[in-house]
Amino acid sequence: MQATKNSLQWVNRSPILVMIHVLSSIYKFVSAELYDPASAGPHLLDSGTLYAARFNDDGSGEWLPLDDYITPILKPKVVAAKVEFTDQADVLLNTRLAADIAGATKMNRPEWGAVHPETGEVYFTLTNNSRRHNSQLNPANPRSSNTQGHIIRWREASITGFDWDIFLLSGEAYTYTPQHQFMLTEENHHASPDGLWFDPNGLLWIQTDMSGGQLREGAFGNNQMLVADVTSHQIKRFLVGPIGCEVTGVVMTPDCRTMFVNIQHPGEGSGPYSFSSTWPDRGTRRPRSATVIITKDDGGIIGS
Repeated sequence: MQATKNSLQWVNRSPILVMIHVLSSIYKFVSAELYDPASAGPHLLDSGTLYAARFNDDGSGEWLPLDDYITPILKPKVVAAKVEFTDQADVLLNTRLAADIAGATKMNRPEWGAVHPETGEVYFTLTNNSRRHNSQLNPANPRSSNTQGHIIRWREASITGFDWDIFLLSGEAYTYTPQHQFMLTEENHHASPDGLWFDPNGLLWIQTDMSGGQLREGAFGNNQMLVADVTSHQIKRFLVGPIGCEVTGVVMTPDCRTMFVNIQHPGEGSGPYSFSSTWPDRGTRRPRSATVIITKDDGGIIGS
C-alpha cells in the first residue's frame, strides 16, 4: 500500500493520528476536554492541539504543536519557509506540509500503535519504505530502502516530550537489533510489521502485511502473526495466514482464553476463475476474508 490513508487510534487517552505513507510523520491530538471513559466520544476531538513527533538522535523526542494561532512555535517557521496558511483549518488540511515545516521526523510508513497495559510505553510499526535514501537516514529510521520495516517505541515524559528506542528491526534470519542485542532466527523472521496489539497480560501481538511482490519473491512465506514478550525480548511465530492474505486485527475475550484474528483478502491477485487460494472453504470455492477463532486444546490462557 503506497497511497496515503489515515487512521485514528487512542493512545494514553490521547488520539494518535497516523497518516499511512512512506515518508509521513506520527501525530497526536491532545483534547482540551478532560477524558472520562464513561462519557468519551467524538466531542473530545472538537478542541485541542495537534502535535507531530520529532525523534531526536540522542533518544529523546519532542511533540511539535501544529497550531498557528495558539502557540508561537510554528508561525516563525511558516514565515521562514515562505508558506502561508490562511487559518488553522488550512494547517489541518495540509498537515504533512505543516509537520515538515515544524521539523517533525519523516518515518517509514507508520501504521499501527499499541500501549503496554502496565508501563504505558507506546509501540509503533513502521511497515516499510523502499524510497528512503542514504541521505535520509537517521537513528529512528536507520536503514535505506527499508523494505522490511521495524518497530519503534517511546515512553511519554510530558505532554511535549518522550524518550524512544527501536524495539525491533524486522528482516530475514540473522537480522540484528543492536539496542537490545537481539537477532532474528528462522523461527521468527518476518517483514512489514503492521498490526499491533497488547493483550491484558502484556504480550505484544505483531501482524505482518507484506505486499504481493514480497509474498511471491521474498524469503518470508505468507503473512503471519507473532507474539513478543517485550521484557525478555522473546519473539515467537504464532500463526501463518493463507496464500495472498494480510493478517490484520486481533482481540481476545476478557479471560484471554479465546482469540479472534482477521484474515483479509486471501488469494489476492487471483483471476475470476483461477484462484491462488481457496481459503477458507477449500475445494474449488473462491477465497474470502474471514475471522478465525482460536482456543487452546486445554482451554487455557492463550500465550501461557
